[in-house]
Amino acid sequence: MNKRLWSVLLTLCLLFGMCAYSENASSGCWYEIFVYSYSDSDGDGTGDLRGVINKLDYIEYMGYEGIWLMPVMPSPSYHKYDVTDYMNVDPLYGTLDDMRSLVSECHERGIRVIIDLPVNHTSTRHKWFELASTALKFGNPDNKYVSYYNFSKTAGAGYVRLQGTSWYYEEQFAGGGMPDLNLDNAEVRSEIQRILEFWLCDVDVDGFRLDAVTSYYSTLEGDVEFLAWLNAESEALKPGCYIVGEAWTSLSQIQKYYESGIDSFFLFPASQAEGYIVSAINSKSPGQKYMNYLLTTESTLKKGIIAPFLCNHDTGRAIGLLQARSNPAKAKFGEALLNLFPGYTFTYYGDEIGMAGSGADPNKRIGMYWTDGEVTLPPPGADQLDYPYPCVYEQIANEDSLLNYCRAINLLKAEFPVISAGRTRELLTEKAYCVFERFTNDASVVIAINFSSSGIAQAMLCGEYALAGELETGSEAVAVSVIDGTTGITLPPYAVAVLVPVN
Repeated sequence: MNKRLWSVLLTLCLLFGMCAYSENASSGCWYEIFVYSYSDSDGDGTGDLRGVINKLDYIEYMGYEGIWLMPVMPSPSYHKYDVTDYMNVDPLYGTLDDMRSLVSECHERGIRVIIDLPVNHTSTRHKWFELASTALKFGNPDNKYVSYYNFSKTAGAGYVRLQGTSWYYEEQFAGGGMPDLNLDNAEVRSEIQRILEFWLCDVDVDGFRLDAVTSYYSTLEGDVEFLAWLNAESEALKPGCYIVGEAWTSLSQIQKYYESGIDSFFLFPASQAEGYIVSAINSKSPGQKYMNYLLTTESTLKKGIIAPFLCNHDTGRAIGLLQARSNPAKAKFGEALLNLFPGYTFTYYGDEIGMAGSGADPNKRIGMYWTDGEVTLPPPGADQLDYPYPCVYEQIANEDSLLNYCRAINLLKAEFPVISAGRTRELLTEKAYCVFERFTNDASVVIAINFSSSGIAQAMLCGEYALAGELETGSEAVAVSVIDGTTGITLPPYAVAVLVPVN
């Protein structure tokens, strides 16, 4: 499908209301974008900010209410987590004006924008580190930039020799040219405050994804104190900004990080091949296991907004985790289970079309598959180009595609914001299905899930309910009947039903 036909399809969708939903509704659906690999606007083979702007019709069509951009700041690496200038945009991606335009156009569509903020470390090519290195090489350890980093005369664990000197600097991510900042230094914190102000107030982004928050200090207490400071500074600059942290750790540890006041921390226990979603699907009692994961997560994380995801740029792709390369029904069902967790759900670009990737990091970050003639060049080091499912344009045209299933999930959550915002109350749980209420003070829905890939599930629920939404992975439809104050629910394989009380 060419770009002209894609534009016509989107126009028709908008004219006939196919992607309309209340502008006040919150789906809680966020979308992670690696700019390098998303969309190329200038023909150099690399994605850029103008490319993202060109795809905002698609992002809006899909029902994503927020996007997270992986680092956009100048950097010598393709991934850009080693920053050389915190208040600029990498020329490969465009200009600051491009970034401001992207943010403005997103806001016009009701889409929020957060950017990756790696302040655990800089690049060795950052001017702060270059000035510190020069000072040490000329015997001036009292230079203020030396104290921006953690230098030592002792070669301790996690320290790297500064070439040409007898000094060592701390680098938690060894071999990456990413020296750790001294976050106890008041001047470093002042620099970070200026960075926050630049992006929140000048560029007008809506918040940050904080990289590697468990590496800020050697203690959890130090991490939490710094996060609390950064959160307070951000909130003072832009009340209501959204911050989500990468705390790659256990559920109980994540709970402790929420004491910082940060809005969200990614729910790593739900992700990857051993996480809650995949483990529930593969369990002998998936209904019971999934319900247990829901209740355990909510009872543990009592503060902030839960942020579940299946995969991201550091993990194997969802389609591989689910073992669903040739099983679209399982791929769809995995996306449903993820999105039926409360909170803000994060989808990694390309997961909505079933892109694959594992092994070396570049393989997990290959070009978005718009069509055969519209894919960016692979990142350096990629040795797999894996697209087991059709391209975006083909999937848009196929109402039964994985893409349109993911879109249906997002629009359903926008129609019923309680799915993301509510708490969970267990109603019925069996080995192969579960039924629960998701509720707030103002609204509630009942969600019924059949975990069987082949069998029909039937559940009886006290009270009268009407079917308000459904997600099916095959041709069979959900059926609901009400008799004498009891509601019967018939769920085909891998089906989800959303019900509301009949007043």
